[in-house]
Amino acid sequence: MSTDHVAARLERARAAARQAGVDALVVTPGPDLRYLTGVVKHSHERLSALLLPVDGDPAFVVPTLERPGLDGSAIEAMDVLTWTDGVDPHALAASRLGAPARVAVAADMPALHVLGLRDAMPGASLELATPILRQLRMRKDAEEVASLRTAGAAIDDVHARVPQWLVAGRTEAEVGEDITRAIVETGHAEAAFVIVGSGPNGASPHHEVSERVLEAGDVVVVDIGGPLPDGYHSDSTRTYVVGEPDAEVREVYAVLQRAQAAAVDAVRPGVTAASIDETARAIIRDAGYGEYFVHRTGHGIGLEVHEEPYIVDGNDLVLEPGMAFSVEPGIYFPGRWGARIEDIVVVTDAGCEPVNRRPHDLQSC
Repeated sequence: MSTDHVAARLERARAAARQAGVDALVVTPGPDLRYLTGVVKHSHERLSALLLPVDGDPAFVVPTLERPGLDGSAIEAMDVLTWTDGVDPHALAASRLGAPARVAVAADMPALHVLGLRDAMPGASLELATPILRQLRMRKDAEEVASLRTAGAAIDDVHARVPQWLVAGRTEAEVGEDITRAIVETGHAEAAFVIVGSGPNGASPHHEVSERVLEAGDVVVVDIGGPLPDGYHSDSTRTYVVGEPDAEVREVYAVLQRAQAAAVDAVRPGVTAASIDETARAIIRDAGYGEYFVHRTGHGIGLEVHEEPYIVDGNDLVLEPGMAFSVEPGIYFPGRWGARIEDIVVVTDAGCEPVNRRPHDLQSC
């Protein structure tokens, strides 16, 4: 990220914090820090953190031994406060921030540092920065949308190859190994998750892989994704069948396909996240399968696989252009089989743009 790009994001974060009545943000390594600065670090016992007061210049606290890792980053345009072992970095951060009354910290900040900051700033109340930063991260800019399109096309390429690997006699784990390699081959930095749920395992939405051997007639849920080198994720699910599906599978899957298509068609600015969930859920419920749809309809995606906004009952968030999330209803019969269809969509001015383009039909292998 360029220095100008970082400065713009920091200013938006500062404005959001000011509006929320917060005096400063403290952001440790993780997706929030990557979003704001482009810096990718790991959070260890030594404190590294962005200090962003609503009034005053940003600074970055970092151990001296890790300072070279910031060379060439936008952090170099800030005041970099280094410290060595034996020095209290939480006191160093507190001295820079002064005497704030309210400090918002990153949601994934280790408790070690939350408690250290609490002790170093006894007059400050600590709270989560998530309500502030999600306002920024939920609304993807053009560059972020382009990354999601690239990720969607890459995972589509993997799904195009899946049928060749779903062969009776192979194990889920063997299929998963093929998929994992393909995810990296298509330009992902890694495979973040690979779900190959065959037969009864498909009724467990977050099943991964096992030594179960695929059999003729198995319905197989394949949910896969991972980050591109820039950190933006793919996530897409298709359902396959080894051989030909029976009449029950065809009937249930047709309901699921209608529900997913209707939910995607309902996405547009001005409607609520909850209404998209209800659109999918109503079709499945009216067909008599409501009790078998056991999760929310979708989740936001970006620098994390799961982030705001969540497409779930009770979420009255009004959708806006730039919001990106999955639409993934499912039907699961415990001990028997399950099915799910998932696309990532981006809200546009007039509707939405799916970034996954693979067919939704139940594909025989």
